[in-house]
Amino acid sequence: MLPWSAELAGRLEDHVVASELLRDNPLKDPHERPLLVYVPPGYDDDPERRYPTVYVITGFTGHVGIWRNRMPYRQPFTETADAVFASGEAPPALVVFVDAWTAHGGSQYVDSPGTGRYHSYICDEVVPWVDGHYRTLDAPEHRAISGKSSGGYGAMITPMLRPDLFGALATHAGDALFEYCYLPEFPKCVRHLRRYGGDIWRWWDDFHSRASFTKPEDMELLNILGMAVCYSAREDGTPDLPFDPVTGVMRQDVWERWLAWDPVRMVPAHAEAMRSQRAIWIDGGTRDEWYLDVGAQAFRQALLDAGVAEDVIRFELFDAGHGGIDYRYPLALAWLCRRIAP
Repeated sequence: MLPWSAELAGRLEDHVVASELLRDNPLKDPHERPLLVYVPPGYDDDPERRYPTVYVITGFTGHVGIWRNRMPYRQPFTETADAVFASGEAPPALVVFVDAWTAHGGSQYVDSPGTGRYHSYICDEVVPWVDGHYRTLDAPEHRAISGKSSGGYGAMITPMLRPDLFGALATHAGDALFEYCYLPEFPKCVRHLRRYGGDIWRWWDDFHSRASFTKPEDMELLNILGMAVCYSAREDGTPDLPFDPVTGVMRQDVWERWLAWDPVRMVPAHAEAMRSQRAIWIDGGTRDEWYLDVGAQAFRQALLDAGVAEDVIRFELFDAGHGGIDYRYPLALAWLCRRIAP
């Protein structure tokens, strides 16, 4: 294995999708978005054959370019995914790498007046575009979505909201059980904001005036601002924080808006959609810094309580933190492809 590249048995195709839904979005982010489509070996051999599709979405601050990043002594997911198909470990499928980056770090794959219509962009523009340009099996039972962290969050909620499109999912350490993964960050942010007079926009201006992530508060404040602009933006796009930035006192009405987007709490209202899923992969590291292993357990139990059959769910906790778990992605990909194959 070369440390900088590897030849694929399939191929990776670069596209740009012009989104009308993202045009004139509140953050003035680009409405033309890159899209990577992995085509498995043998795709060109039989022009009549159609393929299942797995959509892959990134974590917070991620964009589609990260899938080509190479960690020391590891291959990027584009290559480990290729190996899954080249080895015959999984039946062939198309793998679609979607970009939903925003200026505040991410979209959480929801429609928000603060960021734009990213949920609709994926479901109503990207999926039809892929189906129109590739030989896909255009049915939810042959279409899955997968992601890690915020991408895992998007993978949990998207099939709940659109079971007519997605019939399988994989979530790696996805955001869930918000009182554990988000709430402990609030007092830290209050302390950070003392340097900025309790004004997160003063920090934001400072953040953009220098090299990013050169101050200890940067990631935690970016994360809270990024979540607020997705979960609790006003109609004019202004995000409300779920706590007073000076006193730290909870703003319960805003916090309730966040909790309404918690996948664990969403399951009961979307039980029928989740019972329709063919495959649900849930995993997380037992040392996850945001306790997303606990969120994974809670999500699994919520599914079981909603009547999802045990044999539909693949659940695993493993010894790891939140980062560096990319070796889990091809395991889930192979399992999903076996479940959504015709």
